[in-house]
Amino acid sequence: MKFTEGGFKKWGYELAQREFADALADGSLVIKDCIADAFLQNTLLTPEEYSVIATLNLNGDYVSDQLAAMVGGIGIAPGANINYRTGHAIFEATHGTAPNIAGKNVVNPCSIILSAVMMLQYLGWDKAAVLVEKALEENFMNGRATADLARFMPGGVTLSTTAFADEIAEKIESVNK
Repeated sequence: MKFTEGGFKKWGYELAQREFADALADGSLVIKDCIADAFLQNTLLTPEEYSVIATLNLNGDYVSDQLAAMVGGIGIAPGANINYRTGHAIFEATHGTAPNIAGKNVVNPCSIILSAVMMLQYLGWDKAAVLVEKALEENFMNGRATADLARFMPGGVTLSTTAFADEIAEKIESVNK
């Protein structure tokens, strides 16, 4: 791994120098490299120090799961892969298939819903994105969520996947009437 990670680090520095030389020179872009275990600790202690994380796939999986856990878990974290040069983009839930709870109507749909919000924003459909975000926020403020989140909310009410999604859809629909 040291060879591949070292090669990635070298490539990253070369790319940054080639693409962002002015920002590096004037200090508006700061690059920090760090080994994965120290980085995971740093993101817990000083997450505000990071805005973009470039890593290889395996470490990226660990990092994204940890960062998602910091805001409620992988059930709520959205995902996107965007190629800004070509304009191609894929938006997806960050979690796996969860076969142990498949078909039980208990899955938190927020990861895919928030991925859709990012897609709407990417497409420039900001009003639609805001409607979805506000509906989610209202449910959370009222302590209404799937079990994985409701347990952390004072007076939280556990909803099934279907009931949660229906409440979000109803809130969006009521604004559009």
